[in-house]
Amino acid sequence: MKRAYLALMVLGCALAAAQEPETTLKVDVKLVNVFVTVTDSHGAPVGSLQKENFLLKEDGKEQKIAIFDRESELPLSIVLAVDTSLSTRKDLPLELASARKFAHTILRPQDGLSLYKFSEEVNEVVPFTSDLKRIDAGIDRIRNGAATALYDAVFLGSRALGKRQGRKVMVVITDGGDTVSQVDYQQALRAAEEAEAIIYSIIVVPIEASAGRDTGGEHALIQISGDTGGKYYYATSLAQLDEAFRKISDELRTQYLLAYYPSQRYSDSEFRRIQVDLAKAPAGVGYQARYRAGYYTTKGDW
Repeated sequence: MKRAYLALMVLGCALAAAQEPETTLKVDVKLVNVFVTVTDSHGAPVGSLQKENFLLKEDGKEQKIAIFDRESELPLSIVLAVDTSLSTRKDLPLELASARKFAHTILRPQDGLSLYKFSEEVNEVVPFTSDLKRIDAGIDRIRNGAATALYDAVFLGSRALGKRQGRKVMVVITDGGDTVSQVDYQQALRAAEEAEAIIYSIIVVPIEASAGRDTGGEHALIQISGDTGGKYYYATSLAQLDEAFRKISDELRTQYLLAYYPSQRYSDSEFRRIQVDLAKAPAGVGYQARYRAGYYTTKGDW
């Protein structure tokens, strides 16, 4: 499948060069990747669908699926970003213990995980690696800070993922607040969308009715997760942290890759909206598809 993927990319570029009229505008035929997670009515991942079960559209116009892959063998790059602000002091040891289990469960030799911590600033503790000993040592070095630069963490983690090949995922463990970021919500979201990063948010809420909860920050994380094709989870205990990580691992093992060369575009907008519908699925099973909302045709001016 990797060879077919590369061959189609080369073929697309060659066809574009051969067919381009001398006096017309260039047409961008860059391959667009859409990673799709399908779940049943109980929220469990569904990994048995075929190409004909998917209908793919861009800005409302149906697209031909050039590449279809189930349980993709493409390398997986994960940014694991841990909130170490003062408000997480009590829960940080539990978060790190659960994150350690996740790394040991999900990583394969062809994958890479980068460990970030964020408080008043964002630091990459361990660069992308599949070496579990290096990851464990990095987790052991994490200590609490003061404030929370959540959007900066999403932005910088996404920029790092944008340089990687294959599937790109960010898992953010936080209580949802942001107090000192240099970038805003929209910049963080755009960076994630440009990187094709799927954001999973684990929102740690020790006391659900606490007056100190940043519900605005929680809602922002929920929106970022939804727009990138990921998901959010609330956790109030180690057991719920472990369960959230387990569900993320299960989803990453049962994703579908749909890739296409965009056909003629009728919109001048730099953002192209993607829609994936399920067709010919078993009746009454309540399948739902999650995927990124769209992509930008130009890069942000950072």
